[in-house]
Amino acid sequence: MTMTEPTTISANELAKCIQQEGGPVLLDVRTPVEFQSSNIVGSKMVPLDQLRADAFATETGKDARCVLICAKGGRASNAAKQLAAAGMTNLQVLEGGITAWEAAGLPVQRSGKKVMALDRQVRIAIGALVLIGFTIGHLIHASGFWLCAFMGAGLIFSGVTDFCGLGLILAKAPWNRGESCGCASKK
Repeated sequence: MTMTEPTTISANELAKCIQQEGGPVLLDVRTPVEFQSSNIVGSKMVPLDQLRADAFATETGKDARCVLICAKGGRASNAAKQLAAAGMTNLQVLEGGITAWEAAGLPVQRSGKKVMALDRQVRIAIGALVLIGFTIGHLIHASGFWLCAFMGAGLIFSGVTDFCGLGLILAKAPWNRGESCGCASKK
């Protein structure tokens, strides 16, 4: 079956497909730290910001069945669009992402390290910037309110386009790459 538009697959359907011989390629596009926290056995990690769609399509084969995985489905959908543009024709997105997989009670590999999901980091950053803008606007100078307006416009843009620039920036932060940022206390 050839697909030009990526479709979704439920966690339980994917679990059945993985058991079959010649199952799909599992591509996890979360950050390295998210992947280390929990991942589906046999999945390959390529963070969305490092995905080179043409190279992956050539390496994997344009007709290969590929299921894309992220935390909840947004980044996987973006990766599917990139891979479809590179000529891959048999793409699916894990509906609800690794969150749905775990909720279904399906097995994951864990490093034992608890991490904060990227979408939570984005919400915290936006909330902090709105609060800072409001405080500056109220206590120091009215121009601080522009920061609130900018964050609101960014949320609207992200909702309409399904593109989150702040998420891409935060994905490159040292704590999301598994790098030491020098803030951990040494014992």
